[in-house]
Parts: sequence; C-alpha cells; structure tokens
Amino acid sequence: MKIGIVCYPTFGGSGVVATELGKALADNGHEVHFITYRQPARLDFFSENLFYHEVAVTNYPLFDYAPYELALSSKMVDVVRFEKLDILHVHYAIPHASAAFMAKQILATFGITIPVVTTLHGTDITLVGKDLTYKPVVTFSINQSDGVTAVSEDLKESTYSHFDITKDIEVIPNFIDLNRFSLQPKDHFKKAIAPFGERILIHTSNFRKVKRTQDVIYIFKKILEKVPAKLLMVGDGPERVNCEVLSRDLGTCEHTRFLGKQEAIEEILSVSDLFLMPSESESFGLAALEAMACKVPVVSSNAGGLPELNINGVTGYMSNVGDVEDMAQKSISLLKDDDILNQFKDNALKRAKEFDLSLILPLYEKYYQKVIALSK
Repeated sequence: MKIGIVCYPTFGGSGVVATELGKALADNGHEVHFITYRQPARLDFFSENLFYHEVAVTNYPLFDYAPYELALSSKMVDVVRFEKLDILHVHYAIPHASAAFMAKQILATFGITIPVVTTLHGTDITLVGKDLTYKPVVTFSINQSDGVTAVSEDLKESTYSHFDITKDIEVIPNFIDLNRFSLQPKDHFKKAIAPFGERILIHTSNFRKVKRTQDVIYIFKKILEKVPAKLLMVGDGPERVNCEVLSRDLGTCEHTRFLGKQEAIEEILSVSDLFLMPSESESFGLAALEAMACKVPVVSSNAGGLPELNINGVTGYMSNVGDVEDMAQKSISLLKDDDILNQFKDNALKRAKEFDLSLILPLYEKYYQKVIALSK
C-alpha cells in the first residue's frame, strides 16, 4: 500500500505514535509519505520506503494567523495526486481530519477517490474538541471520515458521549517497539545519579496542567521522608518552572533533576525503579507503557484509559486523581521491599509485551485494507 500519514511532528503522544507506525509500515514493505509542517521528531533516519513532504505556510500581512489548514489540504491534494496514494491516515482530529475532508473533495474533482482514516488520540476529543469553537467541525470531520480509530475503549466511549458521532469507532491501542524500549545495562549512569543506592523515580511528560506535574513533586516529598530516593523529571512545558519552584519550596530540589526533553528516554528508564503518572486525563498512557517495557512499574491515577494498561496491584498501583497521599503510600510500599518491587518489574514487562508493535501493526494493516475495499 501507499499510505499518507498526517500528524504533528512534535514529542507529543500522537506524533510519536504516528511516526513509529509509519516507520514500522515502511519496514513491512509499504510506501509511507509523511505530510506535516516539520520533519517528525523520530523520523531521523533514511529508508527507501519513507518520504517526507513539508507543508509550507506563507504568512501574508493580511493574515493575523497563517491558514495552516488550507496549506495542509493543498499539500495532501498534491501528494495524493502525484504519489498515487491508496489511503490517508490522519492523527489527531484537529485540524487534520477537517483538512483531509477538504482535500478529499478537491481530489474528487480530479476523479480521484481517497479514503481517509482518522485516529483519535485524546485531547483532540477530551479537551480541545469539546470547545464550542471547534466542536461542530470535529463532529463533522469524524463523521465524514471513511474509518475512525481510537487508542482506548475509554476514549471511544468519551467520543460517543460528547459528540454526535454516527461512525463506528475501532479501538486499536497504542504500541511499543520492544526492540528499542527494553532494560539496558546502564549501571554507570545509575551510580552517577544514585551513588548510595537510592531508589530512582521518574516522570516524563510535556508538563501541561493536565499531567498534574506538581503532584509528582508532592508525592516525591512524602516518599523522601521514608525512602532514600532521587527524582528525574523528563520533558518540558508550561508547568516546568512551577515544578522547579515547588521543589525548592519543599526542600526536595537537592534530590531532583530536571532533564528537559530527551531522545534516548529508554536509557533513562533503564535506571529507574518507579514511574509516576498522576494525570488528570490520559487517553492511553504511552509514557507509562514505555516505562513498563523497561521493567519500570507505574503508580498512576485511574483516569481515562490508564486502567486498560496499568493493572492495579500487578504492574503498579492506581489512585484517584489528586490523591497524593495514597500515591505516595503505595509508592513507598513498593520501594521498601526488594522482592515485591522485582515482581512488579517483571509483571510490568510481561504486560508491555501484550502491546508489542508486531501485534498491533497487523491490526492497522487489516483496517486499512477494509477501509480501502469499502471505498471502492
């Protein structure tokens, strides 16, 4: 198949999933064309089956805001026509699904029928999509898609609850490349961070309010009172400064490192003992899955799709959103007992293997074939 993938080229979950999916499809013999405004963060190597088409946006003085959606639609038309694509797969509804609808209508004037699959990733539905500014367009674009997938059952149900959706939504969960995400021997790195054998906790995110990153600092403060530990805060975003200030105020800054954005996150996960994810909303929890693949158990909230990934009392623990005390106590119970912690580490890896890329990729290929067949 010749597949066009439209996504955000950032470190966010939807962009990462789209890029990793495209790379895997290319490895499996498909021709994959990425269409976005910048080369995706993880599209960092050459492959004969991978192509990147940049969406150029010209900002004329007339415009306060450059019309990216129009430029994207035009680029989709161009790529579909001249690369003879079989299907377009757009990740994150806003604005990709509506841009794809416009492109599809334009292509019809050339006698070209292009099926469109829209994958819903989370905040495009749970946060941004609910905004009355966008809701009618999001609803229309989803219903006009030839196929719709969601990354969790919870996100599927949320979509049906908050939008008047008439399309069937197929749940295809996020995945992990176990060839990349696995426990690596990084003892020298671990010794540098925790020279006296302290437990290492980790949080990775884009530091938005929905991730409740300040809760991580409060949880760590309580853990530190009972267990010698270090905290690694990986990522960047609007809440980072607030977390740094809070860490100083609580007196935990000496034991906390803010590492910013990191490409080789698997190396940092490999020295970690516990992953903290107190999110207010999480459609799936890709960062938690990456941790589990590196044998790091997860203490998380029970929000959104997390219960579909993190098995309470097996791969980690879950608490209600905002229950810092409960998350801290459950973390302490794990960190204080080597035998229990090692069992949870083994369980985390076992669970991660259920989301191996080799198991999920065929689901997408089968779905593409189904949508293409129905569009003829």
